Amino acid sequence: MTKANNFQRIRELNYLQKAVLAAAILERMLPNYGLFSEATGFGDEAILRSALNVCWEKVLLPKSKISLEKQIEKIEPNVPELKDFDMFGTYAAIDVATALLGFIQGVMSKDESEFVNVAKISQATVARYIEFLLMAEDIQPDNQQVREHPLMQYEIEVLGELIDCVADMPRIDNQSVKTLKALALSDGQTNIGLAIEV
Repeated sequence: MTKANNFQRIRELNYLQKAVLAAAILERMLPNYGLFSEATGFGDEAILRSALNVCWEKVLLPKSKISLEKQIEKIEPNVPELKDFDMFGTYAAIDVATALLGFIQGVMSKDESEFVNVAKISQATVARYIEFLLMAEDIQPDNQQVREHPLMQYEIEVLGELIDCVADMPRIDNQSVKTLKALALSDGQTNIGLAIEV
């Protein structure tokens, strides 16, 4: 499954399918923020976790009286600045926050392109991590090496499985979303292959 095919397949999903897919991708990304926060003492993963929970609820119950603006206000002070931390995890943490903020904007404005962007940001995090790993081995990474790296191949494969799951749902409700979340976290690792502590 090539990268372009996955993004094309996401574009072909309907609004609700795209929204739950993006939320499932965020479930895989979110623990990266927690690991960064633990290592640096910066930020509060619980705020991002709570915002993502609220988004799931809003997507499933669009009429619920949830203020997504409030979630944005809470997340923004928790976005780290690259210049303040000298570690790879900063990039991953910024990507999580950026993807989550974009997702919330997408839900608020019904802009489906924001949901596609979540998948793109997740893949960009993986690409950056692969470059970081290769450079640590004194290898100057090129696009082909990044694309063919097992971590990227795995990211593409998992995304494909999540798209299949969403596309096959007879309807999107609490039960089908539970199945999707379980699938997103079934391998026990984040999008960059770090173990998720349960």
